[in-house]
Amino acid sequence: MSRIDLVDLNKSYGIFEVISGLNLSIEDGSFTVFVGPSGCGKSTLLRMIAGLEPITGGDVRIDGNRVNDASPIERGVAMVFQNYALYPHMTVEQNIGFSLRMAKFGKTEIAERVSEAAKTLQITDLLKRKPAQLSGGQRQRVAIGRAIVRDPQAFLFDEPLSNLDAELRVSMRVEIAKLHNKLGATMIYVTHDQTEAMTLADKIVVMRHGAIEQAGSPAVLYNDPANMFVAGFIGSPRMNFLRASASANGVVLAAGPVLPMPVSDQSDLRVGIRPEHFIVQGESSRFDMHVDVVEYLGGTRYLYGTAPSGEELIVEARDLGSVRAGDSVPVGFQPDQALVFSGTGDRIRTERQ
Repeated sequence: MSRIDLVDLNKSYGIFEVISGLNLSIEDGSFTVFVGPSGCGKSTLLRMIAGLEPITGGDVRIDGNRVNDASPIERGVAMVFQNYALYPHMTVEQNIGFSLRMAKFGKTEIAERVSEAAKTLQITDLLKRKPAQLSGGQRQRVAIGRAIVRDPQAFLFDEPLSNLDAELRVSMRVEIAKLHNKLGATMIYVTHDQTEAMTLADKIVVMRHGAIEQAGSPAVLYNDPANMFVAGFIGSPRMNFLRASASANGVVLAAGPVLPMPVSDQSDLRVGIRPEHFIVQGESSRFDMHVDVVEYLGGTRYLYGTAPSGEELIVEARDLGSVRAGDSVPVGFQPDQALVFSGTGDRIRTERQ
């Protein structure tokens, strides 16, 4: 296990800057997830930590040691890739032990490490098979096993579940979380899927355009986002954003309600409300919603429609009667559950927040 510090980190390809002055500390034994849209620099950042991508400026430090010029093996990290990268002509046992054979480990120690990794990942009965005989989830376990046997200081995962189907992604998320709990190792995980980030991470690092928008626990990023980008990116379904302006009485939504929130004079505001914070047929801060689609998910429903001001809405509705597409239903929310943002997307904190 190890602590990883990124200090004033930069990465450029010619005049194109991918990572700009990034600073981040990853605690020993933590599970940190880099999340953000495609092209935000998260995979490049992971490869810089691994030593697979040269650093333009700044430092990568592992346990206080500067490792900018160290090879991936010298850094003591193991990387799990999106495409598994298994040798098709080798058995599972040979794939898992390959790096140890290259490092000239003895046969007995290799066998012991491979056996222990296989037990941890519950693939002992697959050791004699070849990759072509495995499912996608089994191949990913083999790839993780190949990292485990090296006993690395940190595990680096680069979108390891993106090639799996939806059901298998869920089960593998659980397996990776169990693995972290069992090994207690430092893990860094890259994904564009915020659901993976929310369910796996101790700390989420939200990135955009090569910079960190916000870093913190899943609960902090969900309940206390720093800006509209983080608020809209974290959470499924996404947060609703309604146009508003400030007045002497508070924040006036274009949809009608007035929120008694004292903010400085701004004419271009956005009010964010999570789908679950709406109260269907509620009285507080109420307006009518035109329902376009009703999505039934067993224990809950999501109503997709529009506010009177024309903005799209997603509203969670539990224990609701026979609402159908085309209906108009009153929806409301408590003002203290609404977040206010400026026209530039920055969070405006009221006295309650």
